[in-house]
Amino acid sequence: MFELRKDSLSFLETLGQSVANVSPTLTPALAVAVVAGMAGTASWLVYIAATVALLIVGVNVGKLAKRIPCAGSFFIYVSRSLGPAYGLLAGWAMLAAYLFTAMALTVATSIFVKTLFTALKISFVPNSIVIYAIVSALALFLAARDMRFSSRVSLTLEAISVVIILIVSVIALSRAGFKVDTKQLSLDGVDPGKALQAIVFAIFSYVGFESAATLGKEARDPGTVIPRAIQMTALSAGVFFVVTTYIITQGFADDATKLGASGAPLGDILADQNPLIVALVYVGAAISSFACALASINAFGRMMFSLGRYGILHKSVGTVHQTHQTPYVALAFAAVLNFILVAAFSGNAELDTFGWYGTLASYGFIIVYGLCSVAAPVYLRKTGELKTGDIVFGVLGTGLMVLSLVGSLYPVPPYPYNLLPFMFLAYMCVGALWFFVLRAKAPRTLLHIEHDLEMAEIPAGAKVL
Repeated sequence: MFELRKDSLSFLETLGQSVANVSPTLTPALAVAVVAGMAGTASWLVYIAATVALLIVGVNVGKLAKRIPCAGSFFIYVSRSLGPAYGLLAGWAMLAAYLFTAMALTVATSIFVKTLFTALKISFVPNSIVIYAIVSALALFLAARDMRFSSRVSLTLEAISVVIILIVSVIALSRAGFKVDTKQLSLDGVDPGKALQAIVFAIFSYVGFESAATLGKEARDPGTVIPRAIQMTALSAGVFFVVTTYIITQGFADDATKLGASGAPLGDILADQNPLIVALVYVGAAISSFACALASINAFGRMMFSLGRYGILHKSVGTVHQTHQTPYVALAFAAVLNFILVAAFSGNAELDTFGWYGTLASYGFIIVYGLCSVAAPVYLRKTGELKTGDIVFGVLGTGLMVLSLVGSLYPVPPYPYNLLPFMFLAYMCVGALWFFVLRAKAPRTLLHIEHDLEMAEIPAGAKVL
């Protein structure tokens, strides 16, 4: 009987999972255009608000990760604190969150590769579906072989891409004479309602910062390493986003309309520079977005692995590879599903599909972050460790996630974003229906969750190869 490789990941390798899943380069290279299209000169402030919110959520997640190290992470955290019904919904929401993140970053990789070819004045432009297939296949190959290897690769790629973006940001700032942008500091022309809506998509820039928690079975000293990795990722990413967003907005002369329509913000700012500088930006961006797609598939696979081990999904996805000790069936399912879905919607503009997938992913993360913020103080109360500060952080985290959801619904966003919340709600209703089916047909499955068997023994009948 084979298990995930225990005590195999160092702090840096665990950190690599969270950092890669955030994909810091994605925000200045592309996502800032979506945020700026709504928030305008308040974009930097939107990222400060998102950073504070997710640092608070990170504290709550860290408290649970410290005490419950497991591959199922949020599914187990919420089940053990609030019961299997909420736990199943958390796992269901997180599956969608990681999958839509992988899809968004697969599309982003395609955008960046094409921008790179254009910057180098290469007439041949790769077909989107071919890029999607390569990203999905390569991610599966790296993820299924060895978590240590894929994590190291991801962290190295992210470090290279962040350095590239920082160099280019300094160049852009020097062109502005290192002057203070008073329009941004005074929030000139900002629509508060739209700025609030922008926070939902801004949260997408950070999503995955918590994915180190899915390595609870594989990290060394997970009770210490995982909370540190989560908090360090949120804080460092937040500082990076605020600084680069300020620089890019200034580079567009605070023209939110123009920035919001840009499919290559940094490239547009440096359009009159040496094409090799622009190419360098999008080499880094393509590397970063691929690393994030890889990390998302890794996280999706481990979440599905846990659900399979409990019998909530088909038991085959709870299979571990004999040699590599990775959940290769779940990872293969993730990679194939990722390719099928992005290919199915390839007829739409890629900047549009990137925004759709990112927003849908955000809903999943926001729901789970909110549930974890409720679960943390509840769990600490059960263990007799509850303190006033735990309650404060739990209330703040929950409240901020609720406000984020409200901001996505009102004022009503334009089509098709006005439909996305209801699409995600329909998906969650399917998860709720599946819970009732399980309760009626396989009550022992829910008993496994309540007894938290992943923390002790593998449920009977779990298959390994």
